[in-house]
Amino acid sequence: MRYDEDLEIIDAFEDIEPISHIMNKPVTKKEDKKVEKISVKKENNKKEKNNNYNKKNKLLFNSIIFLPICSLIYLISLNSNILINNRISIFSLCLIILFLITLIVGIIKEIFIKRNIFIKLLKTTSAFLYISVFVGISILLYGNDSTVRDFIIDKAMSTTNHQYLATWLFDENTISTSLLQLKEATQIEINGSDKITFNEINYNQEIYTSIYEEQILNKENEDDLYKIIEIQGTTIGANYKYKGYLVAIYDPSKVKIGTSSGAGTHNGSYGEILSMISKKNNALVAMNAGGFYDPNWRSNGGIPHGAVIKDGKIQSEFRRGDVSGGLIGFNYNNELVLKRMTAEEAINSGIRDAVDWGPYLIVNGKNQYANVKKYSWATSRSAIGQRADGIVLMLVIDGGNQPGSYGASYADIAKIMENYGAVNAANLDGGTSTALVENNEYVNNPWNGHKRTIRRLPNAWIVVK
Repeated sequence: MRYDEDLEIIDAFEDIEPISHIMNKPVTKKEDKKVEKISVKKENNKKEKNNNYNKKNKLLFNSIIFLPICSLIYLISLNSNILINNRISIFSLCLIILFLITLIVGIIKEIFIKRNIFIKLLKTTSAFLYISVFVGISILLYGNDSTVRDFIIDKAMSTTNHQYLATWLFDENTISTSLLQLKEATQIEINGSDKITFNEINYNQEIYTSIYEEQILNKENEDDLYKIIEIQGTTIGANYKYKGYLVAIYDPSKVKIGTSSGAGTHNGSYGEILSMISKKNNALVAMNAGGFYDPNWRSNGGIPHGAVIKDGKIQSEFRRGDVSGGLIGFNYNNELVLKRMTAEEAINSGIRDAVDWGPYLIVNGKNQYANVKKYSWATSRSAIGQRADGIVLMLVIDGGNQPGSYGASYADIAKIMENYGAVNAANLDGGTSTALVENNEYVNNPWNGHKRTIRRLPNAWIVVK
């Protein structure tokens, strides 16, 4: 090869730009913008994908939240028009139709939204649980055989100032049916008790048939008019303890009705505390009697429910407060009469002192709650009964879940009355009204919530000299 040719080859190689130089060549502005656009596009795609996962379906969300609420409101309005009036009922029905439409549209929209399967499953489960709560409430309140409904009605209608808890949710027919349909264990007799034929009383026997008989008949002094016995036990079907007092009154003619001087059927009526009623009537012992109407829940005890008869005269007759009971009174033969009748009928049948309440616990020697084996609602209770020998029994049990005494159920106080020989017995107003006074001093512990409370009452059973 000639020298000149070698030089040409060398010159040719010198004209070629090194590869390393090409790789490190600065990027132009045009190329930089192109790369930036690609990055932005990728980022937007990523955000769009995440937004699809988290995209809120407001139509579906709102319909799931508000449709069950509106449906429950409308269901309550169908069963009682006290809490929810007709306008709200119609408005809630319109909202139901609106949310049903939005629910359908929301479901269709949800189908076309791309989401993670896990997120869809989580949201579906949450919605199902939320709706199930309202469906469950509806079934518990308005199912064909709802024990919750019966519990609410029993608990509310047994009080004097919380009956609205039942009347807000249920109509009068449902409340009456629930109270009267006490099934196998509580077929309450309301047709009345037969007259008692008093047996001769043998005090201070050497042998007694039971400890209960001994407590009743073993008198410290032969001339004692009454005796107070401490009561304690546990609720049927549970281990809740209760305590209270039973008063045995040996002369039934001394048991009468004492009334508040302000009791009546008008808005200005007012009640008095038990110790005041006792003092004004010179009573040895006094116990609360019938329930009272409580407008605006002021608990002034002024308007007694049902008929009130004192010394053979009608004191007042307002609407009945306990549909499962009736008249509770003594006639001129000093027999305890349990019978549903008006005040006029009671006067014509020879009733001298009476109130209207219930339910009846023992009728003609039959315990109306003998078949109750499981726990039922317990609270402060009051009751009155009479033995076959004429001895009157007045019972109070402290409750309200206070220390030492949880309270008693109807079955509990019926059993106590049965143990002490009652052939007829009836429940009286309970709760905070439950009170017992001896010589104008409180014997038991009236309770309301978490504190001692003395309530004003329209009337009381009193024992006079």
